[in-house]
Amino acid sequence: MKTLVLIPAYNEESTIEQVVRGAIQYADVSVTDDASKDATPEILKNLQSEFPNRLFVIRHEKNTHIPGGIQDGMKLAVEKNYDWVITMDAGMSHDPDRLPDFIQHEFCDLLIGSRSETVNVPLYRKCISFLAARVMNYCLSKGILDLFGPGIKDCTSGYRRYSKEYVKKIASYPLESIAFDFHMEALSIVSLGGGSIKELPIKYVFSNSSFNRKVLKLATDFAKKLLLRKLHLLPKYP
Repeated sequence: MKTLVLIPAYNEESTIEQVVRGAIQYADVSVTDDASKDATPEILKNLQSEFPNRLFVIRHEKNTHIPGGIQDGMKLAVEKNYDWVITMDAGMSHDPDRLPDFIQHEFCDLLIGSRSETVNVPLYRKCISFLAARVMNYCLSKGILDLFGPGIKDCTSGYRRYSKEYVKKIASYPLESIAFDFHMEALSIVSLGGGSIKELPIKYVFSNSSFNRKVLKLATDFAKKLLLRKLHLLPKYP
């Protein structure tokens, strides 16, 4: 199965080379440089000259955050006919050496790297992830009284593998998400579309994060939309 690893990156000069070199041992890599202002573009340029046929670099002149970075990478994957797309963090929060486990896992439309072991994750982040999982599972459940839904343990992890079918759907989807809420929206696209979802336990190492109150509000607003649609108080989207 032909696999492309997608890495959205913004000002990741301290880790981007390590991530790319780790990932490219196992699959082709596409990095979306989301208007970085540090040395990230130069590092990627040097790496691309070393791996000309296996490393793709998409440069954004204006910041589009996670949704734009991943969606552009998925468009590339569709164009080049990849079977799997794996998304991962540029800051070494996700271990590239776990990629074989994602690649070799049995078929499903979405394989989520569930953060069963964490390092240096603040308590507030753990609480947010816990609550997000509860809310998302209810929003994705089949009935009003079904409180637990599909029982997904980690709904916001960004270490994921997508099937070709859903890469095509997400690549052309009119996304509503703006930042980290992309992971919630992508999950909802797969789940509400009837796709199969499984989880793979991973270790997650907390690093510098752009997660803040604004990002939390965006995620909360997106969850509210899903809930209102479930209750038929908002029309289906798109």
